[in-house]
Amino acid sequence: MTVTNAPVRADLAAIDDIGWAVRLLVATPTHEHRDPQLLRRWARAADDFGAALAPVACEARIVERDGGLELGLFARYTSRPPTVELYTDTIDLAERVVDARGWRDWYPTGSVRAAALAHEAVHVHLHHGPAKAALKRALGHTALRLGRLLGPGHVAGAEEVAAHAYARTVCGLGRSPLLLTAALAAEAEGTPTPPPARDARREN
Repeated sequence: MTVTNAPVRADLAAIDDIGWAVRLLVATPTHEHRDPQLLRRWARAADDFGAALAPVACEARIVERDGGLELGLFARYTSRPPTVELYTDTIDLAERVVDARGWRDWYPTGSVRAAALAHEAVHVHLHHGPAKAALKRALGHTALRLGRLLGPGHVAGAEEVAAHAYARTVCGLGRSPLLLTAALAAEAEGTPTPPPARDARREN
């Protein structure tokens, strides 16, 4: 679960979850010249797919450590041995940003850690089961055509969008973790955290 690049602006919450998903795809190599409407369609399909996934247990070993802010990570999965690394410094900063921006209704206390863990768990699920092929079919991107046979293609970044949507859903968040990663990127760029926006939840 990485920190998403954010525009230098305080009203990050004005961009909805699909908008942040589109921005993630735009920033992903191979999509530089894609039609914006196609990227939006893929973003919505990946978001819908992730939100509809059944809960997945994290069977990997969980290790908590510092150093995430330097790496731009909330969490990371490594396969040998299966381990999810949770970066406590990034998670702690995210909790402070949630309070400062008045987003606690969207991200209840402790939910940042839970979302990071859920995000990595579904990455493991997508890599090691039929769900990966199902995501490709949901996206509808054709990479190979042999007569009447169509081969579903890989869409870079779509799995990340799906993982964020899954974490939002299973953790009961009001907004995608993508918004929170963008807020942390703004912090790293020196954009000041504004006082809590009283009306933000009603406007979005």
